[in-house]
Amino acid sequence: MQNPFQNRLPNIGSNPHIRTPQRESFQALSNYASNPEETEREVGVVLPVGCGKSGCITLTPFAFRSHRTLVVAPGVRIAEQLAADFNPTNAEMFYQKCQVLAGAPYPEPVEIRGMMTNRADLDEAHVVITNIQQLQGGANRWLQALPADYFDLILFDEGHHSVAASWETLKTCFPNARIVNFSATPLRADGQIMAGRVLYSYPIFRAIQDGYVKRLKAVQLNPRTLRYVRRDDTREIVVDLAEVRRLGETDVDFRRSIVTSTETLNTIVDASIRELDRLRKETGEGKLKIIASALNYEHCRQIVQAYVARGRRANYVHSRNDGAANDRVMRKLEDHELDVIIQVRKLGEGFDHPLLAVAAVFSIFSNLSPFVQFVGRIMRVIVQNDPGHVVNQGVVVFHAGANIARQWSDFQKYSKADQTYFGQLLPLEGFDPGNLDGEREIVPAPRSGDEMDVLAQSEVLLEEIPLLKEDEAAAIRLLKERGYISGDFDPTRQELQPVPTTKATQRQAMRGGLDMRVRTEAARILHERGLNLAGRELDHQKRLGRDNLIVLKSAIDRQINKFVEKSSGQRHEFSRAELDKIDADFTEIVNAAVHEVFNGN
Repeated sequence: MQNPFQNRLPNIGSNPHIRTPQRESFQALSNYASNPEETEREVGVVLPVGCGKSGCITLTPFAFRSHRTLVVAPGVRIAEQLAADFNPTNAEMFYQKCQVLAGAPYPEPVEIRGMMTNRADLDEAHVVITNIQQLQGGANRWLQALPADYFDLILFDEGHHSVAASWETLKTCFPNARIVNFSATPLRADGQIMAGRVLYSYPIFRAIQDGYVKRLKAVQLNPRTLRYVRRDDTREIVVDLAEVRRLGETDVDFRRSIVTSTETLNTIVDASIRELDRLRKETGEGKLKIIASALNYEHCRQIVQAYVARGRRANYVHSRNDGAANDRVMRKLEDHELDVIIQVRKLGEGFDHPLLAVAAVFSIFSNLSPFVQFVGRIMRVIVQNDPGHVVNQGVVVFHAGANIARQWSDFQKYSKADQTYFGQLLPLEGFDPGNLDGEREIVPAPRSGDEMDVLAQSEVLLEEIPLLKEDEAAAIRLLKERGYISGDFDPTRQELQPVPTTKATQRQAMRGGLDMRVRTEAARILHERGLNLAGRELDHQKRLGRDNLIVLKSAIDRQINKFVEKSSGQRHEFSRAELDKIDADFTEIVNAAVHEVFNGN
């Protein structure tokens, strides 16, 4: 069987459809593969989000004149995308779309997916694509059945994961295969560096200049003063901006309070809306959106409620939600029925929605890698190959007390520096090395005495911090010349004006948030008690065929109605005062429902 990787010459060098980083990385890999003095088995390629990493992967087997290549992704979504890029039945497959090969024969691909693929399929393939979960476990049928020399090349997408144990096991099963790791960042979320020497990297500053990713800036919220109280004390403490920043750097409870206390959370919401409205007005693109990172389920509810109260369409996805619920939200996002999407460890690697333009940071990032992954969600350009286009802008919004400025500073250095910089980065305190999916998810826990509530801020100023200073200065000059902003515009000193709300929209947002809170609390209680949400153990009295989640949620709803003396079906009649009362006594209401369900009363 002829192997196109070995006997066909791909059109790369003078091909206008091939991007600069794809051409340069291919040349670097070709030089490495053909040099007998290169004895390292494993190397890496670092490309920012949106620079054509999938295309680089499809070209790499040609650089090695590979006999049979294994392509491994960290999850199903990315594996499916890569399989489509190799699949000749797909009109958008990379070799056809970018005119890499002038017609058939194409490399024969196969995807390992459950029991659909057999050994004969693999034997006839030149490239095998899968996700790492298909190759895990000591009794894995593929790892046991395939000989050690079956693959001569292994390509890891999102290769910063490849230092994990399951990926290392895979490497040892095919000891003679050379390995190339591809990633937007060579740092894993737990601080470990991607295995292998970085053979080629394409700096973000070049990606911005070449028009492959958006121009980025950060907006930091700087309160002149901040007033807070610790929960084990009634004494109010007033601090200035310098102390806010110091506490954000040193006190994890303070950082969490900054992103969860209503006063400071609302300023992040207001600033992100301000930036979204500005971008929509400047660009004329009304479909631009906000993506927000949250700590947990309850925090999602709080953030959704804050945006809805300001008249914005908001919803959330969560890694613990069932697939159908997340799919419904994602359809709304794709159909432009949302202004804001909130997520907890969900919209990570492989997610692609270029109309996300503002990243609102409500979570705690423990090092640079997960922060870059989150910011990457707003980096994909809307208009390709046009670095000056006004719509290709992205903004990251965070509070001075959340210690995100440190990550932004590191991001600025990463954008210009070579990869030796990553050897200098250290994770911050409190990082959970078991969480490899991005930013930390903070599981709700009993309050500690050191936690605090932010009560007020005075004169919140917006500090704009460009990623590339020379790029931002040019953009501001252009906007002034075109009349989009005033001639005396000063990006370093602007006072945040709160987004107006009405009492009616606040009440409606509180009502919508209540149902989300009840469902979240019911799921948490069932999880604590080891009960399956879809089980029927609690439906032991009326036997209505209801699952555990519905039984417990209904009990909480009944106790809420009883608490405010309302009948079933009257939730639309709840007043703001009643909703405030429910919020203040929610724990007691839930305890009554738990007693009703589990004690049979």
